[in-house]
Amino acid sequence: MSPGTLRWRIVCEAIATALLLIAVVGSGIMAERLSGGNTALALLANSIATGGALFALILTFGPQSGAQMNPAVTLAAAWQGELPAATAAAYVAAQVAGAIAGAWLAHAMFALPILQTGQHVRTGFGQWLAEAIATFGLLAVIAGSRRHGIPATAGAVAAYITGAYWFTASTSFANPAVTVARALSDSFAGIAPSDAPGFIAAQVVGMALALPLLKRLRA
Repeated sequence: MSPGTLRWRIVCEAIATALLLIAVVGSGIMAERLSGGNTALALLANSIATGGALFALILTFGPQSGAQMNPAVTLAAAWQGELPAATAAAYVAAQVAGAIAGAWLAHAMFALPILQTGQHVRTGFGQWLAEAIATFGLLAVIAGSRRHGIPATAGAVAAYITGAYWFTASTSFANPAVTVARALSDSFAGIAPSDAPGFIAAQVVGMALALPLLKRLRA
């Protein structure tokens, strides 16, 4: 596959999203094992690892596929005419598949059952509001930082997500593909499958609210 072809970009989206979930789930498992029951310390480790991985992945895959790794980002790009609908659909499928594969690989690394479901209850208006805000903010940060180039975007996204782990009640999933994969993990990063639809709906609302702002931020 030649760099720049659609097939290559889809492969890059799948790989990047898989690596992101390995970072999210894997660091959550490691943090929980090493923190001695200190949830704040585990969350700190989880957020730092996720932010670091995001920075590296955007730098690496940004020039290839845009390193969107997030259906909300992809659908917003399609809505604004930056991606054809068929390409956006392929990206979303690759992101979801890559996210699930990443969660499973994290389980395998830590000698856990590969197939499992989340048990963490994450529901209620406060959680949904947090996901809408987290997704709105993420899209705004991406749109506003893009003018400064990929390294600046990588740093801005990494910093935002690291911070949003702490300032949102939901710990900032802000990503439907991540939510699906985390519903398949009974780990520190997991979410009960019954709660995942509420998170995804809130993320879609956050994306929709951000759309009128994005073009102005990119100007």
